[in-house]
Amino acid sequence: MTETSGTNLIKRIIRRITGEASVSPSAYWNAKYEVSEFIYTKVANRFIVKLCEPLTPGVAIDLAGGEGRNTVWLAEHGWRVENVDISSVGLQKCMAFAVERGVSERISVLQASGADFKSTLAPVDLGIVPYLQVEETLLAASLKNLVSQIKPGGHLVGVWHARENLGVGFGGPQDPAVLPSFERMTQICAGLSLDVEVCELRDGQVQTKDGLKPSITLVLKATVR
Repeated sequence: MTETSGTNLIKRIIRRITGEASVSPSAYWNAKYEVSEFIYTKVANRFIVKLCEPLTPGVAIDLAGGEGRNTVWLAEHGWRVENVDISSVGLQKCMAFAVERGVSERISVLQASGADFKSTLAPVDLGIVPYLQVEETLLAASLKNLVSQIKPGGHLVGVWHARENLGVGFGGPQDPAVLPSFERMTQICAGLSLDVEVCELRDGQVQTKDGLKPSITLVLKATVR
């Protein structure tokens, strides 16, 4: 997928969310993150923590890492991490958070889209994808791109608001087009060089400034062949 086609897909998603044709994806997320608080808190996602804790620290990519809560957690646990995101504001907040926690030397950032990015750290030992809620074509392209930059024997870990969460759980997009189902994720993974260890729906909890809220979460862990 070219940079233009990847960008066009994201623009369609933004139009679906905002109703505006002119706003760019990076502008949308920059505006969202342009507040003093951390929109998604500074607490690492509990599924990322649970699935990554057993792994030996190495080099990692945090795709769609935003403000850096998972990036910083990985760095604090010995990983060298690159946060890849389309929002320059989110990446700036990530680096400020890294300085605050004393791990800035272990973190780098790259402003780019999931389908097109080329990590400065590749090939890596781990790629995480926390809540990359985009249309199916862009999600599949982003996962393919990420997997191509993970070493054989390395791991892919992902967490999403599931389509099954619609009308039942808290938070996340309300558009089914950007909510992967268990069935569709299984199909996407079957087309990649992966040995899937975990792909399932779990009773999740969304971290908010008001505490944890219930959610149906799609969780993935796989080893790259």
